[in-house]
Amino acid sequence: MKNSKTLMIVEAAVMIALATVLSLIKVYKLPWGGSITLLSMLPICMFSIKYGVVRGLFVSFGYAVVQVLLDLGEVLSWGLTPGTLIACFALDYILAYTVIGAAGMFRTKKLPGWIAGTVIALVLRFAAHFLSGVLIWHSFGDLWDGFSTENEFIYSALYNGSYMLPEIIFTVIGAVILFSVPQTKKMLSPVTQEA
Repeated sequence: MKNSKTLMIVEAAVMIALATVLSLIKVYKLPWGGSITLLSMLPICMFSIKYGVVRGLFVSFGYAVVQVLLDLGEVLSWGLTPGTLIACFALDYILAYTVIGAAGMFRTKKLPGWIAGTVIALVLRFAAHFLSGVLIWHSFGDLWDGFSTENEFIYSALYNGSYMLPEIIFTVIGAVILFSVPQTKKMLSPVTQEA
């Protein structure tokens, strides 16, 4: 019993570290936050699938705190008011990254459940960023050359969707590949007994 708890804690630390390193590998970065990374959310999703939503949420909260610390200097340089700064950290970081831990919600349903849980968790992350864009940033204007909008809902959906949709697709592809390898599938199979 004690060894299984120790193993879970070690795996949690490794997954947070791996997710953090992968988050630093940015394929594309947008000017006002958001980027396409090299499968940075996949380790947190895998942990949640293996150990369940509750433990996944604790680990993803730890990952959220790490992301706040990594981006603290950049966000502080934006000149936000204290209220906006707190709201930004709450929605764009703490909530957005913590919901990734919900990926294990269908963990007992094998590969289709793992994919569905991962997609739902990442859509929840998109929803947090979308709400931030509408409620905090009130963003509208030029998105790309020749395309602008005065509607903050459309702007937020397009801006945040431009990096979250590829992130969702790449993460699901990565999960399918990992879970189709027999050795990885066995190692990441959901833990059924309480650890």
